[in-house]
Amino acid sequence: MPKIVIAIDGYSSCGKSTTAKAVAARMGYGYIDTGAMYRAVSLYFIQERVLLTSHRDVMLALENIHIAFKHNPRTGKNETCLNGLNVEEEIRKMYISNIVSEVSAIPEVRWAMVAQQQKMGRRRGVVMDGRDIGTKVFPDAEVKVFMTADTYTRARRRQQELLAKGEMVNLEEIIRNLEKRDLIDTTRAESPLIQAPDAELLDTSYMTIEEQVEWVLELADRKLAELHRERNGKVMT
Repeated sequence: MPKIVIAIDGYSSCGKSTTAKAVAARMGYGYIDTGAMYRAVSLYFIQERVLLTSHRDVMLALENIHIAFKHNPRTGKNETCLNGLNVEEEIRKMYISNIVSEVSAIPEVRWAMVAQQQKMGRRRGVVMDGRDIGTKVFPDAEVKVFMTADTYTRARRRQQELLAKGEMVNLEEIIRNLEKRDLIDTTRAESPLIQAPDAELLDTSYMTIEEQVEWVLELADRKLAELHRERNGKVMT
């Protein structure tokens, strides 16, 4: 059975990462959290006081950033490591959310991360979520999904995630953050957030995570069946 790339793009807090992780687990595929990569870069920039408007500062910083995903046997999850240190919890905090869209809008940052992402997925058999996976990172992905949801629903989900980690944030602040990120993500010059022409639209406003997972798995099953038929047809001829 051939292996494929599943690209899941969309707005913040639509359930992309949770769905992508579950789909990857069910299919026995690798999972790559590209959003975590940009969050890790943002953390490094904050720690090293990198001036975002300085091309020299950004390029020098990127040369010193090494991001990897390591399996944590205690949690059973892949966690983000920045220069050898586990930063999974730190990069999910609100102060990172407040800057990550600005950092990820920097062309040099996107070029560096896209190159890493393409290297990670070149053997196929991966589920990758982000903002430009189906349009920039893997425009040839066999399955493309573009996820959306209404802002209030997304804000409530994000608030629950933060509460689960002990961080209490006002709902209005989260809504402002989401609206700001949406604007930056969709209007940036380099790889803006847009739905690929061949991507399937998935509105998760009133869907459970399990429903989202099953929806994506059904798309993947159909594509794999199609590829299987094509392969068998070529063999017979």
